[in-house]
Amino acid sequence: MKADFDKMTDRRGTGSLKWDIPKGELPMWVADMDFETAPPIREALAARVAHGVFGYSVVTPDWYEAYAGWWSRRHHLEVDKDWLVFCTGVVPAISSAVRKLTTVGENVLVQTPVYNIFFNSIRNNGRNILESPLVYDGTGYAIDFRDLEEKLADPQTTLMLLCNPHNPVGKIWDQETLARIGELCHRYHVLVLSDEIHCDLTDPGCEYVPFASVSRICRDNSITCLAPTKTFNLAGLQTAAVMVPDPHIRHKLERGLNTDEVAEPNAFAIQAAVAAFGQGEAWLEELRVYLKGNKDLVRETVEREIPGIKVVPSQATYLLWLDCSGITEDAGELAAFIRSDTGLYLTEGEEYGAPGRSFLRLNTACPRQRLIQGLSRLQKGIRDFGLR
Repeated sequence: MKADFDKMTDRRGTGSLKWDIPKGELPMWVADMDFETAPPIREALAARVAHGVFGYSVVTPDWYEAYAGWWSRRHHLEVDKDWLVFCTGVVPAISSAVRKLTTVGENVLVQTPVYNIFFNSIRNNGRNILESPLVYDGTGYAIDFRDLEEKLADPQTTLMLLCNPHNPVGKIWDQETLARIGELCHRYHVLVLSDEIHCDLTDPGCEYVPFASVSRICRDNSITCLAPTKTFNLAGLQTAAVMVPDPHIRHKLERGLNTDEVAEPNAFAIQAAVAAFGQGEAWLEELRVYLKGNKDLVRETVEREIPGIKVVPSQATYLLWLDCSGITEDAGELAAFIRSDTGLYLTEGEEYGAPGRSFLRLNTACPRQRLIQGLSRLQKGIRDFGLR
């Protein structure tokens, strides 16, 4: 049965973070899709609701099998079930790792512009944010390995947060790049935490590389955060996993997750993940094609109708990174103006670090009719901004 991604879902009045905004505004900011999740997941949840009893839950054997099967089948990584630990979300896992595996005052390295909640997980726990900015050449991003090595070599640097694929720039890191990161981190005794929550949302024909699959060095010096939540739009169900091949690191992280009380599933978390990874593949393939069409529409519309804006090439995620430097160096001011002028709600790039100051992030994961409305508002906002 073909998925209906064109269905104009209405999320107002449902307690939605994304849509709990003033009437008339159009939200294209937070990484949350406007599509109904895959039918097999809805069916599994309906069956769970029909049971009628929602007591304490445990992680069942089929949860481990679902993760291992998915990563073997789709990403060519053989996962031992002992490597997997349930957690309620990727962000709680990152914060637990920062608290348990680093010390107050130590450096946690990030590659900016990067997912803004990384900063919260570091700063809120009394660690230092150490930025190694990505290099932008006007068309795409690359790693400044000279700068990266210099900062990893600092004895105060003990953890690196890797975003793979990278949010917000949509970059898929290739095997050679990941291997080089792994070798440097091993050399300087820096643990890698790889956030791979966007890994299944690659463009058709593009494939991500799990950090732990690259080499024994990468595997044994890493924690990988995994989840079905971005892929299948399940963030509100609080279901994720950490994959930690090294038993010593895994023991420490397990203790951290348990101490922070984020290691126990709610009554729906296990069933949703099992259904997603066990029966959601056909739906996902349709989604990837639809998202690619949306991203292409944005690129074509911007190139044709919105001068001064460039869409940074993207191979992954449903988020697009808009270079606004042809119009302004302060995209925060631009974002505020567009929202006030048209109701279109985008994310200002500086939230992802200072290198994002002249960028906006646009979420394309919505019915195409809604995306067209958003692009019309973007065009108007950009035009009116220039006429002030």
